[in-house]
Amino acid sequence: MTTPVAVKKFEVKSHGSPDEVRSPDKTRVEVVRFEGFTLGRFNFEPGWRWSECIKPVVKTDSCQASHVGYVVSGRLTVRMSDGTQKTIGAGESYTIPPGHDAWVEGNEPFVGIEVMSAEQFAKP
Repeated sequence: MTTPVAVKKFEVKSHGSPDEVRSPDKTRVEVVRFEGFTLGRFNFEPGWRWSECIKPVVKTDSCQASHVGYVVSGRLTVRMSDGTQKTIGAGESYTIPPGHDAWVEGNEPFVGIEVMSAEQFAKP
């Protein structure tokens, strides 16, 4: 059995005034930091694709971040390096292991809340 992580401080922060913003092409990552935790709101415009917008920043062949999150709006298709592909949409939670590409489906922006990769995503 794992030991639960304890929150030690009552805090409230807004993604409207985040601790950090990263904005590569067609991307806005709003990062808020709490003691022991980081949350990110990922905003990807229509036409966003990891291999075109983030790869030039991080300089890896595929996304090497592990993702755990929730889709607020829009749709994102993720293709793993082994060819496995899934589309996630509004109202769905997800886990994505390292080794993938991803792109926004359709003309609606993708907005997701990330609870695992926010600290390093889209960071050189």
